[in-house]
Amino acid sequence: MTDTTNRRIAVVTGASRGLGRSTALHLARSGVDVVGTYLNSPADAESLVQEVAAAGGAAEVLPLDVADTGSFPAFADRLRALVRDRFGRDTVDALVNNAGTSLHEPFATTTEQQFDEVMTVHVKAPFFLTQALLPLLGDGARIVNVSSGPARFTLPGSAAYATAKGAVEVLTRYQAQELGDRGIRAVVVAPGAVATDFSGGTVRDDPAVGDAVRGMTALGRLAGPDDIGAAVALLLADGFGWATGARIELSGGMRL
Repeated sequence: MTDTTNRRIAVVTGASRGLGRSTALHLARSGVDVVGTYLNSPADAESLVQEVAAAGGAAEVLPLDVADTGSFPAFADRLRALVRDRFGRDTVDALVNNAGTSLHEPFATTTEQQFDEVMTVHVKAPFFLTQALLPLLGDGARIVNVSSGPARFTLPGSAAYATAKGAVEVLTRYQAQELGDRGIRAVVVAPGAVATDFSGGTVRDDPAVGDAVRGMTALGRLAGPDDIGAAVALLLADGFGWATGARIELSGGMRL
């Protein structure tokens, strides 16, 4: 079994697929052990554990519905016990608030229920999950929140989603300021369109959407999950330790 007592530990929400899975794998390859969360895909989560183990790392997974903010204290207790029993540690070194959902609805027809659901997953969840995990975050730990390109540029049908992501960017600055006395850094990454199963796989599977994205992207191609996951792993490395409160866009130059 891998000796985990002297290795860093990162918690990644939504780690069973997409950007979260890529982030977890890149962290593992860089020597960071991972506790990932999943919602509806235990088989995918278990395959992540096996893939990390095959690469010589250690990973564990826990179920978590980030829309259920009332479950966060109990989740924190389970995480604390897991970190102690599996990794022999009292704290973790990083939290990546990645889990999310999509919504494509014009401003004029967005319902209050849709708005509330998006805000719960994308704003309340990183706010109160991070709060619940503060006793587990060691001094000098890192927080990475996930925003999106439409928080900077407008994309029709994304009013509620982009509003939530804009709030995440403000939240990140406050986390950086108010947790800085513990040496905790907080940054936010803003991916552009990525070819995953997010939003029903539209970017990945619809040729017209893919062509449109390429046409508005300086680098002229679609992003893959590893374009984001590899970057997040780098942001959690020592060389990025002087960055806090920063917004890093990972869009290949969309709508410059």
